[in-house]
This record gives sequence, C-alpha cells and structure tokens, in this order.
Amino acid sequence: MEHHSERNTDTMKNCFYPADILLPSFASDPEKMRKWACIACDQYTSEPEYWIRADKLVGDAPSALRLILPELYLGEAAVRTPEINRRMDEYLDGVLVEHKSSMIYLERRLNSGKVRRGLIGALDLECYDYTRGATSLIRATEGTVLERIPPRVAIRSGASVELPHIMILIDDPGKTVIEPVAKDKLTPAYDFTLMLSGGHVKAGFVSEDEQVRISESLEGLMVGENPLLFAVGDGNHSLASAKAFWEQIKPSLSDDEKKSHPARYALCEIVNIHDDALEFEPIYRVVFGTGPDELIAEMNSYSKALPESGIAAQEIEYVTKDKSGKLVFANPTSLLPVGTLQTFLDGYLKAHPEASVDYIHGVESTEKLASGDKAVGFIFRGMEKSDLFPTVVRDGALPRKTFSMGEANDKRFYIEARRIKPAK
Repeated sequence: MEHHSERNTDTMKNCFYPADILLPSFASDPEKMRKWACIACDQYTSEPEYWIRADKLVGDAPSALRLILPELYLGEAAVRTPEINRRMDEYLDGVLVEHKSSMIYLERRLNSGKVRRGLIGALDLECYDYTRGATSLIRATEGTVLERIPPRVAIRSGASVELPHIMILIDDPGKTVIEPVAKDKLTPAYDFTLMLSGGHVKAGFVSEDEQVRISESLEGLMVGENPLLFAVGDGNHSLASAKAFWEQIKPSLSDDEKKSHPARYALCEIVNIHDDALEFEPIYRVVFGTGPDELIAEMNSYSKALPESGIAAQEIEYVTKDKSGKLVFANPTSLLPVGTLQTFLDGYLKAHPEASVDYIHGVESTEKLASGDKAVGFIFRGMEKSDLFPTVVRDGALPRKTFSMGEANDKRFYIEARRIKPAK
C-alpha cells in the first residue's frame, strides 16, 4: 500500500505526494543503468531503427525496455503485453527495490549542455480531469483522443507496475518549488549517461523536511478561483489512461481501499515551465499515402475559401520528395498555425481514408520521412511556452500534439517504477 496516501493526504492539498518508488538494485552502477533506462514509448514511432538499436544495446540485461510497449508496436499489443507483464513480475521478484514514501530530485543534462530540473512523485488522479473546460488542479493541455485510451487501459489493467514518461508543468516564475532543493543534502539515487545520445541524468532522494517544504511551496502557487496548478506537458494520453483505469476499478473498492489503492495515483515528473533548459518544440506533421500535389492543391483551395477570421496571417511550409514551398493562410482558423493546419488535416483525412498522419519531432526527421513516395511534411512556427498556462485556462485545451518539450532524444527516459496493484 502507498504510505503517503495515509500519512499526507489530510495535510497536503496540492495533489502531489511522495510515492513508494521502485529502482533497480544496481542503481549505483552506471553501466547497468545505461542499459536499464530507455526513452518514452511515444518517440520514434516512424523510425523502427531506433528501437532495434536499443534492443541490441540492451541484449539480455534487465531493462525498462522490457517493461514497456513502444507505440511503434501498439498493433502487436495482444502478442507483446503478456511477456511484458511476466517481466514485470519477474523484476519485482529480484531486480526492483522499493523506496518507501520517496520523492526524487533529478537533473537531466541535455545534448545542448543545459540542465533540466525535476521532481519525481505521485499525482492523485482524483485531482485530474482531461475533459475540455475542466477546472481541476491537474488539466490536460491538449485535446484527448478518446479512442486512444482503451488499448492503453487494457495494457495498464494487466500490469503490476507503471513506468512514467509523464512530465507535468508548474507555472512558478519565482522558482520556489524545485530550484531551492539543497543538492548537497540529497541521498544519492543514480548518476549515469543515457543510451543513444540521451544525455546524462543524476538524481537523489529528498528528505522528509524537504518534502514538506515542496508541498507548502506548491500550495503557494494555488491562487485565484479554480487554479491550474499542474498542466500535462508530456504523456497526456498515458495520464488519461491511468485516470480511466482508476475510474474503471474504483466502483469495486471499499471506501478505505479507495483512499489508499496504488492505482489512484500516477508517478510523474514535475518541471517548472520557467526552467531555462525547458524548450518548447513544435510537433510537425507528415501525411502518408496521398498524392503530394493533390493534397497541396486541396489545402491551397481550402485556405483561400476561409472566411475572415481577424487572426493575423500564418505561413505553413510543406516539403515532399521533389519540392518544398509555403502556403499562406490569410484567415487562419486558430491562433496557432498548428491548430489551423490540424483543422484542415482532420477534414482531409476523413475524406481520404487511404491517407494517414504521423506526428514528428524535429525538422530533420520530418524532412526525412517526407522524402518518401506519397508523403508530405508540414513545418511551422511553434508556440511560446509562456502562452501555455493562459491558453489552457482560456481555451480549455490546445490542438492535439501542439508542442513537445525538446527534441526526441531529450524526452523523459523510463528509470523509476511504481506498483499499481497492491502487493500480495
């Protein structure tokens, strides 16, 4: 059972708690940890070569790679999931060690040399609502695609542990929560270089006194009516699936079980949106299975037919195997270019079922994928990170896949884990 749920929920009102965090028994061994940690499952979804390289690098060593399902292989979930669940139980029996009522402070050195700071703990899913217009403490930043949730809930329902790539943002311009952590007083957790150009990560456990200070500082950010304290930065559908799974099992639990059941919580990392190392990158689009010239012509006609919107003109660049260019939307349908583009693509894909779209991190990857036959890539200006909290409060959610926090290899790696079923 989660100790924090009994010890702290009456006094800590901000919905972020210590957790019973699982780490490998070899967490102090940098070489073994390099094979243990792997990148978030929603990365490199059109680049199987990345996952093949990771698989070869890990070999037979214990690895988080064996406990997750890369979204590239989501269509094989029925075949792969039983083996993943078997490995979870195997690792619980010899590889993973539980650290009770813990919070972890970590520093991730990115490829740019910048250091991103975060805190690992558990969010109470009772404080989270992913529906548009929610006024909960924890909110989605983008539209949640409901049909993406059931297959993820099915995976979670059979799993004994979770490994999070969820990154939650706080709006803390005064840097009162994460930045004051006294690094010299941490109990070391791990310190190693991540695989495949992932950068470096160093972390330690924060003391109980520091946990209290963190909680009080978070509560200091809760100002105004219906404050937005936590905005989901990465892992929107993972957190939504955790919430859906919790709502699914909740009716079968007693009142006491509802207070302390581990599935009520989701392990995550919180990061200050004002962290200097945190950069918002646009998530570009590549459309496959369509004639590039026909798609561009249809998009051009669509843009010219749009009624006056009062929004400043927007440019969207396209790239194909043979050419590139720009389309100008004189009357965009959204404040953000990505929203204007997505509205068009939603209609186009509905009318052309033979076509599909993928969401791509990085200009280079977009251009590479758009160089194939029957493919078109779209590149556009991203949003400023200072716009995120005001936009979510005002509009409820951004268009799906609006932004990414950094390039693909800077995304969160799976390192920590946590039980989501009560220990037997």
